[in-house]
Amino acid sequence: MDRLQVLGILLTLTAAYCYLNHRWLRLPMTVGVMVIALALSLLLHLLTSFGLRMEEGVVERWLRRIDFHKAVLHGMLSFLLFAGAFQLDLNELLKRKWGVGILATVGVVLSTFFVGTLSWWGLRWVGIELPYLYCLLFGALISPTDAVAVLGVLKRAQVPKRLEMTITGEALFNDGAGIVAFVVLLGLATGAHEMTPGAIGALFLREAVGGTLFGLAAGYLAHRLLATVDSEEVAVLTTLALVTGGYAMADALEFSGPIAVTVAGLLIGNYRRRTAMSEGTRDSLDIFWEMIDHVLNSVLFALMGLESLLLIFTPQTLLAGILAIPLVLLARLLSVAIPGTLLRPWGVLPSDSIRIMTWGGLRGGVSIALALSLPLGRERGVLLAITYVVVVFSILVQGLTLERVVRHTIRNQAPLAT
Repeated sequence: MDRLQVLGILLTLTAAYCYLNHRWLRLPMTVGVMVIALALSLLLHLLTSFGLRMEEGVVERWLRRIDFHKAVLHGMLSFLLFAGAFQLDLNELLKRKWGVGILATVGVVLSTFFVGTLSWWGLRWVGIELPYLYCLLFGALISPTDAVAVLGVLKRAQVPKRLEMTITGEALFNDGAGIVAFVVLLGLATGAHEMTPGAIGALFLREAVGGTLFGLAAGYLAHRLLATVDSEEVAVLTTLALVTGGYAMADALEFSGPIAVTVAGLLIGNYRRRTAMSEGTRDSLDIFWEMIDHVLNSVLFALMGLESLLLIFTPQTLLAGILAIPLVLLARLLSVAIPGTLLRPWGVLPSDSIRIMTWGGLRGGVSIALALSLPLGRERGVLLAITYVVVVFSILVQGLTLERVVRHTIRNQAPLAT
């Protein structure tokens, strides 16, 4: 089965899931697609347990043709981050730049430490012994909130504007910090290289600062090109080249590709888009990237649901995953509440809305992709199973109840309504 056939099957399944959800379930599209994909996976597991199955391993072989790690981190993520940033109001985001910056950096580091430490104790309690560094690796891969999951849910939850911008901005930018922390800890855990504090600092600066500067330069170049013509086709192709070529070049230069395309998307989507394009071209570009966002979101969540067929769960790892859910939520609470409380006099973070920010910190495909990149071994199997349980809970439970949490918080905390 070649890649075109794999893509055709995946798109067909996604289209069927979207239809079923829209026709009957009427859940948020990404959540509904994942629910149906998980239900199909469970059905296949049940058929197998009763001795009724398709040709030996045909579904598993098809799924293994899809490299989830590369498909997400080196494929869909760049388009989804650009599409998300493209739709944001830069002026509103800049008003909350310090809060977003602290959550996307300090918050990720704090969460990594808290998740790693709590998980180390929790896993020992259920009889799973993992090195502390691997527990920190789990903290690094599960701490970044997923922009793909967050953006879709916030649109329906009617979160207050200032809080929506903080959560969205954090989700768009914290992938860079999370991936750097993951790379550093993976190198230490596998012994591939030693990391001194200076080397860690240099790596972070190269990834974050380099990615930001590269995104600004690439976005400005694209703007200058768009300013010389007024063509819908050229605008679409230029932004596509900006996403694909910009991400690939940033990755080759060892800058943060996610940060680069996010910055470029903010630049093109705001001042530069208004000054470089006619209204007709702007409308066409808006529609194009909105459709890209919806389609890739649906494909990603369908794939995440189907990935459960390749995972091996034992009663022990399933229990560990269930135990990890409150531990990850507690770590999220601490990583938001500590900066929010310390910086309350300056109003940097909306500390009066910690509940929403904690419950709204959804995890998604990035966490699973990072877990899949771990070296083969017992640790990988355990962490992958735990990660999947946490992500499924995050999307299905937190995602579906966030709107209710927002309404309840607004009703009891008047300052949020402003």
